[in-house]
Amino acid sequence: MLLSYFTEQPMSTYPQDEALRIHGDDHPARKPGDTVLLFSNRFFDPVEGSRLYRARLEHYRVAEQVGFDAVMTNEHHTAPFSMQARCNITSAFAAAVTERVKILQLGNPLPLWDNPVQLAEETAMIDMLSGGRLIAGIVRGGGTEQLANNANPAFNRERFQEAHDLMIKAWTVPGPWRWEGVHYDFRVVNPWAVPLQKPHPRIFVPGVISKETVEWAARHAYPYVALGTAIEDTLKIWQFYDQVSAEAGYEAGPEHRGYLMRCCVAETEADALRHARQYLWMAGEFTGVARPTWANPTGYSSWESRRSRELSGGGSLGGYKGEEDFKKHLERGTIIAGTPDQVKARIFEWLERTRPGIMILWASDGRMTQEESLASIRLMGTEVLPALRKKGDELGLRSPFEANAPVSLAVGPSPKPASVS
Repeated sequence: MLLSYFTEQPMSTYPQDEALRIHGDDHPARKPGDTVLLFSNRFFDPVEGSRLYRARLEHYRVAEQVGFDAVMTNEHHTAPFSMQARCNITSAFAAAVTERVKILQLGNPLPLWDNPVQLAEETAMIDMLSGGRLIAGIVRGGGTEQLANNANPAFNRERFQEAHDLMIKAWTVPGPWRWEGVHYDFRVVNPWAVPLQKPHPRIFVPGVISKETVEWAARHAYPYVALGTAIEDTLKIWQFYDQVSAEAGYEAGPEHRGYLMRCCVAETEADALRHARQYLWMAGEFTGVARPTWANPTGYSSWESRRSRELSGGGSLGGYKGEEDFKKHLERGTIIAGTPDQVKARIFEWLERTRPGIMILWASDGRMTQEESLASIRLMGTEVLPALRKKGDELGLRSPFEANAPVSLAVGPSPKPASVS
């Protein structure tokens, strides 16, 4: 099993009193969703930002020391819930301050790149600098990311697939050659920086709701990482992935299944619950989930995915609606908090029922102090990870590396998707 650490890297300090004084009752931080795109960056403190960036690098160092296999990085824009404005920059720094852990990107938002060849070069540099530790996860990017970067949502999936194909070819086919596509045209493609790993770094694909993305990942045999979905929804995802993989000619297993879990551990249950409430600080109490029209702009998703998102309220990572909502997350296990023994028992349930070979533990968020975050990481490493490894071995939950699974089903153009009913 691959066990990874993750923090969203939020901007957890800002002058709340000043914001309230300026905005009054219209303060965006009091309106779930409005802090995405609209909360003014006048409230960003670069001195605090610098401190927080360096603090999160310490998280990665300690995560490696206590036994995690990977550290996860990601990217968001124009939103205080994440300070990672460029996945590759965070990944490069993480590679520099660690020696063993894999650098798990979940990931680079391909449709936002106007030059996928440059992306291929940058990720190849990270792979070489890290000694071949990169997992080059890719994403479509949320709806708000399209608005923040002035990208046309209607072309999101087309650009995602074409950028992927161009990046794979740039990694694997010696140049020079020419690329003439629908969204990208290059007279000469001949990057000198190519990955250390051959044929290329592994690609993981995360998501919450989109059935089309699950299908695309399955047709490429890329591991799909479910982001905080409930057990029942997660099982539906694996059922559909298995169906598509069978059509593609291979049998999917735990090495194709990943899960991102909000999980906080502390010496006492009371402390763990206090820390766990910070997940909801970033999901509505302060930073909010985006307005539906921003999260799902016209053209971004199919009708089916758009309807699913509306019915779910934005997915299992969605908004904060008070203490009752927090209790529901705890009851259904989309947030896990407690002492090491309590946490192990709840995670065992997930492992037994959903059987992922990749488990990403989101162990710190919101306004947790550095001392609290590091204590949680260390406690997780000493008390929780060994038990998860043992349980994973008992259940045969091998990661793609342990299973020696193919990097991809085929290196070549994206297969045409089947119709999604």
